[in-house]
Amino acid sequence: MGETAMTNKKALPRTTDVLVIGYGPVGAALCALLGRYGVTTLVVDKVAEVMLAPRAIALDNEALRILQMAGLGEDAFERIAIPEVKMHCPYLGQFGRANTSGTIDDHPKLVTFYQPDLERALRRQVAAYPDVTFRDGYELVDLDQSDTGVTAHLKDRDGRRYEITARYLVGADGASSTVRGLIGQDFQGETYPEDWLIVDAKAREGKAIDHVEFLCDTRRPTPHMPAPGGRERWEFMLQPGETHEDMERPEKVAELLAPWVTPEDLVIERKAVYRFHARCCATFQQGRVFLAGDAAHITPPFVGQGLVAGLRDVANLGWKLAWVVKGQAAPVLLDSYDRERRPHAKKMIGLAKLMGSLVMPRSRFKAITVHGAMRLGRLVPLLRRQIEELEIKPPNRFRKGFLIKGRGRKGVTRGALLAQGLVRHDGHIRPSDDVLGDHLTLIGFGVDPRECLDDASQARWQAHGGAFLRVGLRGQHPGAGTAFAEDLSDCLANGPSRGTLVVCRPDRVILHDGPARNAERIVEDCLKALTAA
Repeated sequence: MGETAMTNKKALPRTTDVLVIGYGPVGAALCALLGRYGVTTLVVDKVAEVMLAPRAIALDNEALRILQMAGLGEDAFERIAIPEVKMHCPYLGQFGRANTSGTIDDHPKLVTFYQPDLERALRRQVAAYPDVTFRDGYELVDLDQSDTGVTAHLKDRDGRRYEITARYLVGADGASSTVRGLIGQDFQGETYPEDWLIVDAKAREGKAIDHVEFLCDTRRPTPHMPAPGGRERWEFMLQPGETHEDMERPEKVAELLAPWVTPEDLVIERKAVYRFHARCCATFQQGRVFLAGDAAHITPPFVGQGLVAGLRDVANLGWKLAWVVKGQAAPVLLDSYDRERRPHAKKMIGLAKLMGSLVMPRSRFKAITVHGAMRLGRLVPLLRRQIEELEIKPPNRFRKGFLIKGRGRKGVTRGALLAQGLVRHDGHIRPSDDVLGDHLTLIGFGVDPRECLDDASQARWQAHGGAFLRVGLRGQHPGAGTAFAEDLSDCLANGPSRGTLVVCRPDRVILHDGPARNAERIVEDCLKALTAA
């Protein structure tokens, strides 16, 4: 706390490459990525400390992979892997189940976590980068844009005014975003009419349940899940006539928790009443100003994708800002952020709304009808797989944006994420993303990509943030020169066919691919796209 409090005694920088408004988990993750990329960044927030109110609690494998990209290892913050999600109806019993055991891309499919721990871990990571500066006690009040930058007008706690000039500004300032209002963006969508009481509690002894359950009762829908440190969370929908004050009374909380535990066995850490929203801006960008996280979109919590969507935003935006700021790409690259992120964010909101209709049916008739149909659907193998194996979840894949148009080779999908697995590199076993690092990487599967390029093309590639990697099958050994990754998990080298080149963006999205004989053209295509006027 002392270190954070000291920040305001230092002078506020007057210029920066990127100004981030908001230092919650999305803003902190963006700063961690920008720090890794070596971008001069200033982040400001009205408050110094991490908020402790009940908020996000779930992350999926994609979110964990992005946090890995931001520098957070498995031990950076505590998390609990969730093996399954169950859905119960009071009239039909269990009618739905999702299998969340196992891993994708070397990360658990679903975990719960304690948000303050995650935010502290992100802030520790940010503090390691000399190019990133945090100042608390400042509030954005206005901004002006020009052809060369953004002038942000701030005020401190005492009402004093300051001006900061940034090349780019990112609003990561939450659902009530000041940045969104200043650029005139409407928050399109809906607000649910129901309020929900969120209760976070910690067991005095013993442990919480090991899975997530949704009690889809028309009278009082209740999601219930575990969290690290012996914690549990319950979410109770308020009924007509119930007030915030009544629901937060200790006696009422004890009554609500009675089916699971007695008050003597729990320490109530937090309780708060929220109203859920399903909203998305018409665009995530206006000129040199960008929106990320809840400032751009709000997802109902029923599929645990709110914070995940914000992390996808910063993974997509962070490297693009870095490449443009460092002169490795033309500013037009930034226009692809909205084209790539907004359609997927809207699909996730749609999935959450669908899940919400299952969690809170409006009548007994609807519950029996809808939940019964879900239960019968599980008898059909295709439908069962769609639900239980999470195939209903929209893949993080796009067809428009910064990718080279064309049909990918066997085992390669342009606009999709490159798989991650364990590889042996320089004598150490590591996740393949750690080997890719913070580069635009030309990967040769069973072939050395450097051998396919002349010296001039290699130099141009590296001048635009490019790197080279050769991936080989398990048991193959590196030769001299190009970095080599021995695929120990058979998820990389057994995808694209031998002799294929794949261009992987820093956010792990596949940009381009083709046979090794077309290496010069592949590199030229990518460089033209990066430097397009």
